[in-house]
This record gives sequence, structure tokens and C-alpha cells, in this order.
Amino acid sequence: MKEILKFGGASIKDAKSITAVSKIIKDYPNHNIVIVFSAIATVTNLLEGLVEAYHRKDDDVVIKFNEIKSLHISISKNLFEQEHFIFDIINNLFVEIEWALEEEPNQMYSYDYDQIVSVGELLSSHIMSEYLKIDGFKNELIDIRDVFKSDNNYQNANIDWDLTKEICKQKIKNIPVVTQGFLACSSENFTTTLGREGSDYSAAILGNVLNAERVVIWKDVNGVLNSDPRHFSDSKLLDELSFSEAIELAYYGAKVIHPKTIQPLQVKNIPLQVRSFINLENPGTIINDCQITYDMPSYIVKEKQILVSISDKKLSFIVEEHLSYIFSLLDKYNLSVNLMQNSAVSFSLCIDNSKNSVKFLNELRNKFDVLYNSNLVLYTIRHYNNQSLSSFIKNKKIILEQKSRNTVQLITE
Repeated sequence: MKEILKFGGASIKDAKSITAVSKIIKDYPNHNIVIVFSAIATVTNLLEGLVEAYHRKDDDVVIKFNEIKSLHISISKNLFEQEHFIFDIINNLFVEIEWALEEEPNQMYSYDYDQIVSVGELLSSHIMSEYLKIDGFKNELIDIRDVFKSDNNYQNANIDWDLTKEICKQKIKNIPVVTQGFLACSSENFTTTLGREGSDYSAAILGNVLNAERVVIWKDVNGVLNSDPRHFSDSKLLDELSFSEAIELAYYGAKVIHPKTIQPLQVKNIPLQVRSFINLENPGTIINDCQITYDMPSYIVKEKQILVSISDKKLSFIVEEHLSYIFSLLDKYNLSVNLMQNSAVSFSLCIDNSKNSVKFLNELRNKFDVLYNSNLVLYTIRHYNNQSLSSFIKNKKIILEQKSRNTVQLITE
């Protein structure tokens, strides 16, 4: 029974956490496994900050670089003897970043992002593979960039499925295997990434191409909850979900599942289990081809939203030509629409607030009159009822509401 296990950054945030993950893997009843690791907790954010500073040519680039390097060395000193060759591996990976920082920033920010931020997963997987070995768990470390082939759409690369399947059968034979999430490689042999939080998607790709019996994603929560416990005090575990419901929740922004994760598994009817690395007694949530009725509402929160209202400068109708241009800009700046609504003379859409959203708004103004509100919150309620909706909107200032049979979305201040 071949299984794919994926561990996120929170599960390997320090030496104590790494030893706990090692115990989970060693005690796993089935060693016919492929293990996918994200970067160590906070490291992706720190590397993103490094890329930003590098592109701005800030004075603190070296400080940020040294902070990230010191973090990995500090954790490793608590896991390995001083003479272990893991320290040479860590130093060599940071030399790769140093080489990149010595060059002038590329005009394509996304390219530099992928070359630098990707090192986080390479570091964590090397550390985990070597620690598992000294803890008695033999494994083969594979660079997933030798397996996952993609286009060069940096920061959101698309997998070449046929080529990836062919290579995967050749490369992944002797398991257990340790590898990286989030990463791929273009035909030009440049590192690409699969989108923020893309390690779940990596595990799903491996599950699909290796015909795994199951994919297990280990999180710091008990499974898929009906609401984010950071925003709701009465969050409840969803024991079982259908593939289609999980896709809907991920699409609307449920953070426990990456939006692309489900479909590669659904195609081959491979169950996905979401479990807690903290509460090992809890079986978590199973996502499969079940047919169940959902009586309990699920609440999804997306903060830092921008509601944009677009109208023609000549006050003419918003027609297909206008919409085509707007969506071409969204594609250009790699922005996803979280909600949209149109009338005869205006078109409104809700997007995440980001560096690219500012560029998008600036370019829109060349052709349209543009108004927007920022720092908004988008709430999505799946399987709402009148009681849950009325109690939820109480004392909230609703700017826009959109309702369908199973889902209501509310934008609030």
C-alpha cells in the first residue's frame, strides 16, 4: 500500500518538532511511503522578505540573509553532531542564494522569487532526510525538480503531466523517499514554484502519478473544520467530505486545503486524509468519493480584500469587450477573483490586496473610471440557513452580498 505523506512547515518549526515528526514517520505502519516536506515554519515568509529587499536594493539584504541562514544552522546544531556533513549542505545551499544576490535583479520578479524562495524546501528536505537516517529511518532523498516538469509561469507553474508521469516512474522506485513540495523545473532547467502553499498540490501530484492508495496531509489542526478557530470559537471537525465539497471550500479560500490539491486525487479516486501532528489520536478528516448531506454551515474568512468598481469613462454599457480586457489584466498580474458582480454600467470584483493588485488598479485607470475600497473582509458561508445567516450578519456592515442556493458571500468593513 503506497502512501504519500506531506508535512507542513509548522510541523518542523524547531528541533523538538522535527524529532516528533521523525517518530510519526518511524512508527508509521506502512514504510511504502513518499514523504513531502514544506520549508521550515516562517522560512518562506523570510525568503520572500529577502527577495523584496533584494529587488528594492535595501541595505538590510545581508542581515535578512544571515537571519535565515542562522535559523537553519541553529536548528541543525540541536539535531546533528558538529562534524556532520549536513552543515556543508546548508552552507552550499546558501551559497546558491548568495550567487543570486550578487547579480542585478531580474526584470521578471517572479523568476528571482522562484530561484531564491525555493531554497527553503531544499534546506528542510535535506535536514529531514539526514535526521531520519540518524534516527534509524533509511530513505532516499530525491530532488523533485528532477521529476516535476513545468512551464515557465514562475510563482504559479503548470505541470507537464505526461512528462512528469514518465520521469516519475523512472526516478521513484526505491522507497521510502523524502522530497520537496512546492517546486518544479522548467524545460530551460530553471526552478519554478507551484503557487503559495503548493506543497499540498505536490503531494497530490505524486499521489496521482504513483497511483497511491492514500495521501495524508499533516497539519496543526485536527482536520478540516467548519470554520477557522482563529475567527470562530465554536469550530467543529468535519469527519468526512466529498471531493466536490472540498474543492468548493478550497476555491472559496479554506486555508487547510490548497485549491489545486483535490482534482488530481479525484480523477483516480484516491482518498485524502487531513490529520493533526499534535493530536495523533484524532483520525482527522477523510476526503473521498462519498455522497453525504451537509447540515452544518461552513464559514470561510478572507481578510485584506479590495472591492473594485469599474465603469466606462464614456458612461457606456459594460459589454464583453470591456470584460475581456479586465480579465486579461487579471491574468497579466496573476490575480484571482474572489467575487464578481455586474450591472449595465459597472462591473465589481473582489481581489486580494497585494503588490500586483496595485499595478492592476493603476493600469485599469488608463481605460476606466475606477473606485475601490480596501481593508475589507470577505465571508463565505457554505450550506447556510436563515438562522445561521441572520445571526452571522448581526452588527456587521454589509457592503455587498451575493447569494446562491448553497452559498452566500458577504463583503464587510
